[in-house]
Amino acid sequence: MKQDSAYSREAAETLALDALAWIATEEDLLDIFMGSTGASREDLAQRLNDGEFLGSILDFVMMDDAWIVKFCDDRRLSYTAPGQARAALPGGQQVNWT
Repeated sequence: MKQDSAYSREAAETLALDALAWIATEEDLLDIFMGSTGASREDLAQRLNDGEFLGSILDFVMMDDAWIVKFCDDRRLSYTAPGQARAALPGGQQVNWT
């Protein structure tokens, strides 16, 4: 498994693209992703270089523990990898309310 470490933006973008590829291979998950994000097939093609869109891919995978586990197991990643990658993309910074 890949070690836990901070992700560079480039590495985070690569992981998000890999997550999208994984979503597309999982039965009905691509339709669920598109429905929950409002993304169209055109968006999938046109926004692959958009950090905010890539962040939404990781946000989606992290919505369900079973998805995180399956994605990380399939890709031999630590279960914290999607969250670490998400933090490196726009809108992924943790907010401290205290």
